[in-house]
Amino acid sequence: MKTYEMLYLLDPAVADEAKDALVQKFEGVVTAANGKVVSTEKWGTKKLAYAVDYKNDGYYVLMTFEAEPAVVKELDRIAGITSEVIRRIITVK
Repeated sequence: MKTYEMLYLLDPAVADEAKDALVQKFEGVVTAANGKVVSTEKWGTKKLAYAVDYKNDGYYVLMTFEAEPAVVKELDRIAGITSEVIRRIITVK
């Protein structure tokens, strides 16, 4: 298994409980596929360098995890269809 980092931006207008639920959702995708979440850092709301979907702020979350490449593809797919996710990037650490 390789170690990956997923940095994703959530819509800051979403309620705090919903943000926590989304973080748990993405962690659950990793753990359900026999992966391991190493750490999850909630950086909070920060100003974006440029407007994305007419939003100037984003709630940043960095998740470090160990998993197989198939899990990364599924995680990217799920993040892509989740409407509260503004942007995401998954890289090998």
